[in-house]
Amino acid sequence: MYQEHTLNNGLKIFMVPVHTFQSVSVGVFVRVGSRYETELNAGISHFIEHMLFKGTTNRPNSGLIAEAIEGIGGVSNAYTSQDTTVFYAKVAASQIDIALDFLADLLRHSLFAATDIEKEKLVIGEEISMVFDQPDTWVSILADELLWPSHPLGQNIAGTEDSVNGLEREALLQFFGQSYHPHNLLLALGGAFDPARVIPQLEELLGDWQPAPPPEFAAAPPQQTQPRCVVQHRPNEQGHLCLTLPALSRLDPDRYALSVLNTILGDGMSSRLFLNIREELGLAYAIDSGLNLLQDTGSLVVYAGVDPDGAPAALQAILDELERLRQEPVSERELRRAVEYLKGRTVLGLEDSYSRAAWVAYQAMFQPTIKSPEEVLADYSAISIADVQRVARRLIDPARYNLAAVGPFGRGEPLSRLIIT
Repeated sequence: MYQEHTLNNGLKIFMVPVHTFQSVSVGVFVRVGSRYETELNAGISHFIEHMLFKGTTNRPNSGLIAEAIEGIGGVSNAYTSQDTTVFYAKVAASQIDIALDFLADLLRHSLFAATDIEKEKLVIGEEISMVFDQPDTWVSILADELLWPSHPLGQNIAGTEDSVNGLEREALLQFFGQSYHPHNLLLALGGAFDPARVIPQLEELLGDWQPAPPPEFAAAPPQQTQPRCVVQHRPNEQGHLCLTLPALSRLDPDRYALSVLNTILGDGMSSRLFLNIREELGLAYAIDSGLNLLQDTGSLVVYAGVDPDGAPAALQAILDELERLRQEPVSERELRRAVEYLKGRTVLGLEDSYSRAAWVAYQAMFQPTIKSPEEVLADYSAISIADVQRVARRLIDPARYNLAAVGPFGRGEPLSRLIIT
């Protein structure tokens, strides 16, 4: 399924050749994100992600950087999460040399020019303001703050206006040097390429890069014992509810059963939340559930966009569905549908050169072994009705509910009373 090579400096390279593709994707996966930060430098990982596209010694401005990949019809981008920062380029297979040189240039030769830093503070400030103005997104940020209070996991990945404005060039370079080196990142390639040709190129581009000790992060806080609720009043036309529960880590053996549970609960238009709360009761326009699995913790998240007047009824219906999962075994039909849904999404998700690279990369970063797609499909098929109910009883506990609400709710007593009894 993949080939692995380690450069002399310890940099690991994972290669997934797929010669039926016409493209090749190259990704740089860094073990750093908002959970590695403090309150004072919140947003620094995300800020560095932006800065790597502002100029290098070889491509001294953002226009030349954009042109390097767009000029050959390719796509390049990056994203930051709580524990990962990723840079990637996807190009026609014949252009792989440019993609490799481009990413190596960002990693090794970024300028961090003082003028660009000051401009980017304004840009990211606008990004933070934009998210605040999107209540369906902002409510999820409030939910993380509620789930992980006074902890880096609960901080906005973009930081705050104060923390971003306080970032100085020296702090950026120090954080960059501590995080971006061969012992804290890996490269992954997927698509139509020859590994024997790629390795010498990467040795030339990155072989003299010096390693360093990987940075550490604060462990997840202790499990909560009381429910929490925050209501932010806004004169919107729609109300937004986000109910979160502490969940499982990427390493937990129950993670596959949890994925099945989540699919039955709220992933897709045949889920319980969609069919019962939107279609049957008409209490929500948008409603779903999702998972966020991290290295030592995770979350199960339910989101609903509702008519403000019907918000208490919608919330009660969500709570009822959670309790039903805990109290009653799911049906054999629901189980099989959820398993086939997950298996199908897994297969379809791999029909792309980047997804092939990311499949191996994320497991290499966070798992002791790398499973093939066939092994994961078998793991899903092995889940039983009893597994789903066991996980439901393990996780679904009203004492661990966290409700964030944004909308014309005033102080939100009808909502908070359903959570904090």
